[in-house]
Amino acid sequence: MDFIMDFIMDFIQLDYLQLLGFLAAFLMFSTFYMKNMIPLRIIGMASNIAFILFAFHSVPKVMPLVVLHSVLLPMNFFRLIQMLKLIKKVQAASEDDMSFEFMIPHMQKEIFDKDEVVFHRGDKADKIYLLKSGILTVDELDIIIQPGELFGEMGVFASEQFRLATLRCGSQVELLSMTDTDIKQLYYQNPEFGFYLIQLLLKRFSQNEGHGELVETQQVNQAKHINHVQT
Repeated sequence: MDFIMDFIMDFIQLDYLQLLGFLAAFLMFSTFYMKNMIPLRIIGMASNIAFILFAFHSVPKVMPLVVLHSVLLPMNFFRLIQMLKLIKKVQAASEDDMSFEFMIPHMQKEIFDKDEVVFHRGDKADKIYLLKSGILTVDELDIIIQPGELFGEMGVFASEQFRLATLRCGSQVELLSMTDTDIKQLYYQNPEFGFYLIQLLLKRFSQNEGHGELVETQQVNQAKHINHVQT
């Protein structure tokens, strides 16, 4: 008990410089328990400043510590700015209208005539497509793809890469395509693209679920009508 009291009294009698050193050490220690990167960077910067002041005003000056934290301070600031910019990009991507204009320079042009099949169900899925002009229909579903829509991504990102439906041209069609290899490169170059794809996949899952329920309802109604006619 006496040891604890002596420690408290010694701590109270510390001068401001020693308190600053303890504060710097506490802040640095706190960063090891943080999982959120933005508070971590902010606390890290505060720790850097505290260590610089402590080391510079010590007698003698601890120059290696001054140099170390003088380098770490702008690094933490730079990483903080990167994280804030990334958050803004994520928010912009989540609120955007899913325009894929930025992909066009990375895509290849393909032309199809009316009634020509772009791909059959079961074909290998190694490309995604952007419809530039014309009309496309999905044989298995009552879906019409309009210009400006991205499609073909479901098969590309599935564990087994094959087409889930047959895509047919309702008119002469101009497509822009991108291979799965190019998709991965674009993803690493532009993180926003990843959020667009997530939005698109969720939208497509929702559409497919809705069409599945519609088809099931139509089949049930058809069966009821047949039974009614037979009776």
